[in-house]
Amino acid sequence: MPRPRSRSRSPPPRYTSSRRRSRSPDFTAERQRSRAAFDASTSRASSSRAPPPPGDDADAPPAEAARVEPDFAPSGLLAAASNSKNGTALKYHEPPEARAPKRKWRCYVYKGKEELDMLHLRASCLLFGRDVAVADVPITHPSCSKQHAVFQFRRISKVNEYGEEKHEIKPFLLDLDSANGTLLNGKEVEGRRYIELITGDTVRFGTSERDYVLLREE
Repeated sequence: MPRPRSRSRSPPPRYTSSRRRSRSPDFTAERQRSRAAFDASTSRASSSRAPPPPGDDADAPPAEAARVEPDFAPSGLLAAASNSKNGTALKYHEPPEARAPKRKWRCYVYKGKEELDMLHLRASCLLFGRDVAVADVPITHPSCSKQHAVFQFRRISKVNEYGEEKHEIKPFLLDLDSANGTLLNGKEVEGRRYIELITGDTVRFGTSERDYVLLREE
């Protein structure tokens, strides 16, 4: 008698422990620990760092720029203009002690015994020369230079025997290195040197025959 055929059976179910759903690792706690460690190290480094030297603080407000005082000195063009007259460069410039006279001075112009002119000396300086563009007193004689000489009034300080300082404005003669020189009472004066004038002095320029006689009014 044939064996009854056994019914095929499905394999028995496997009973395993229930598998949990995989999850991504939680790094929150790790990040918090790392952040705390970083903050601690930064705090220690900042506390141990030496303070920046003066002037190296980048956050400090910029220092105020040094103040520059205004300069009212004449520029090159102004200086050149002050050293020229009517477009002609001047050979002479008045000194700091130049002053207009307080007393009355006159200059009489003679040729021989003939009086040609009389000049009132009121300005601090009087320029003699052939250049009529710059000369205060033009001289037409060909032996005279374009800028020949000057009469210059200067404030002179002296200390007397009592130790007192006195000031007086006096006239001086200055030859401007003229070609044919300047005579004072018949003697040639040294160029570029102040020679004090007194009342009654006679000045002659070059080989001109005109005499310039200074007189002070008392």
